[in-house]
Amino acid sequence: MSTVTPDLLISNGIVLDPETGVESRADVLIRDGRIAAVGAGLTADGVTRYDASGRYVSPGWMDMHVHLREPGFEYKETVETGCAAAAFGGFTAVACMPNTNPPIHTRDVVEFLVERGARTPVDVHPIACVSVDRAGKQLTEMAELADGGAVAFSDDGAPVQDSGLMRTALEYSRMLSRPIVNHMEDLGLNPHGHMHEGAVSTRLGLAGIPGIAEEAMIARDILIAEYTGGHVHVAHISTGRAVDLVRQGKARGIRVTAEVCTHHFALTDEAIADSVFDTNLKMHPPLRTAADVAAIKDGLRDGTIDAICTDHAPHAAFEKDVEFTAAPFGILGLETAWGLTVRELVEPGVLTLAQAVHKLVVAPRRILGLAVPRIEVGEAANVTVFDATTRWTFEERHVHSRSRNTPFIGAPMVGKAWATYNRSRWTEAPL
Repeated sequence: MSTVTPDLLISNGIVLDPETGVESRADVLIRDGRIAAVGAGLTADGVTRYDASGRYVSPGWMDMHVHLREPGFEYKETVETGCAAAAFGGFTAVACMPNTNPPIHTRDVVEFLVERGARTPVDVHPIACVSVDRAGKQLTEMAELADGGAVAFSDDGAPVQDSGLMRTALEYSRMLSRPIVNHMEDLGLNPHGHMHEGAVSTRLGLAGIPGIAEEAMIARDILIAEYTGGHVHVAHISTGRAVDLVRQGKARGIRVTAEVCTHHFALTDEAIADSVFDTNLKMHPPLRTAADVAAIKDGLRDGTIDAICTDHAPHAAFEKDVEFTAAPFGILGLETAWGLTVRELVEPGVLTLAQAVHKLVVAPRRILGLAVPRIEVGEAANVTVFDATTRWTFEERHVHSRSRNTPFIGAPMVGKAWATYNRSRWTEAPL
């Protein structure tokens, strides 16, 4: 439940600076939506008080890859319901993808989404199309879209298949200081598969999506980024060889960054066999092998993978309640992101707590050229309250999205986002 709360005292918390890793026990006093004081033993009369004992207080988290479905697919999700899911998951900002109807390929759609987001406790940053109608033929008016509030460009769900178009897009985006976020897939190498191509798909008799389809496109885009000086961002990286390609590109000084979805380090393709074709395990790119998951964790550990995201992709029940081969790709992710991150990365020691929070706070905003919120006097208050110890089970009642397509109902989680504060709005997320 989100309430307008211009004045708030968050007491007894552990303030975490994800840029330095410094932790300090302190109270945070907010007045008129801004940080008024940070220190021990703060008091304030007539102010709502929240006891954060045993919990951390960090700058607000951001998911840089979500699908809010509005406009055009409001039966799956709306800006309002998607932002409710984000706030429950601990996020105060999201970047939304352009595969809507109409697509985010004109300035009016960008501004519509920004305005819709302003009604919620979550900042909404539209990612606009690279090409008109996401058809891969003609560039959008990129400068106009950027002026309207677009933070990046992508035809997500469809790759920019034409190399010449990608070259021109990177040249324009370089001038606009915006990245190109490509859906990394060479369509000629994907025979319309439904899961990862490998031993499990062969055993199940399903057409597969080979890792080489992703890797070939990443290799191409890194080379074009090197040639143009543009910034290419690898969306939802999923294979070990893809991680190696990004690592090599960074070592050569090429402007390439990468994100990984929580499901790609929490599950493998074996889950599809174990679940007997649960369509909530069908996503694009698909779940890969245990070796790929291990390589992704190595890439997170050494900094090759910059950001953690969800690719939150709502679908209505009637769309998913079909045969596996007929179901659309995509699962929910906002509500389970932190519980999976702690369970799979922090508790096993892949990342420290500060490193994990950095990939949710700092990295996404730096990639997109956005200001990073700070818990400092005078700054606009934008915070997430969370812990990394609570053990809980994700249940259907925790889903705040309009849709329910998640394979994690009944799954154990470690760590909980308890509240967010942004735009003078306080949102608590109890179990």
